[in-house]
Amino acid sequence: MIKSNKGFVFKVTTACIGLAMILSSQVYAQAVKVDAVSVSDAYTRATVPGQKVAGGFLKIQNKGNTPDQLISASSPSAGDVQLHEMAMEGNVMKMRQVKDIAVPANGSVELKPGGYHLMFLDLKGPFVAGETIPVKLKFAKSGDVEVKLPVNAAGAMKH
Repeated sequence: MIKSNKGFVFKVTTACIGLAMILSSQVYAQAVKVDAVSVSDAYTRATVPGQKVAGGFLKIQNKGNTPDQLISASSPSAGDVQLHEMAMEGNVMKMRQVKDIAVPANGSVELKPGGYHLMFLDLKGPFVAGETIPVKLKFAKSGDVEVKLPVNAAGAMKH
């Protein structure tokens, strides 16, 4: 006797489609504004158990007539949060810590993979997809801005 597995195939296919939708979805924090500076499109990615570093990404817009600088960041979810930049030096991509990130007057800067980003070091625990990571950004002129970075599935990229 041959049994049909159509129901099983349908369930597995449905589960795979659902998982693909979850893994490909990108969640962003709501925009936060302080003075002339606003932060939007903030996110980080899920980490695996034991992973001690992660990146943070966001867009900073300055609607004021005076330039500002992001001078530091902190989070209770990490032992340290540094401002980093990735850049090509010859044929080699290098990452380095930077003192600050300029935010031009009436302009914006995007912290994204392959460029400026937040570097979370000595993570206190895994970043779990669907949760949020609290971060305090400190600006030279605008002061502190508190944001919550949604944790996206590992490998999720902004499109």
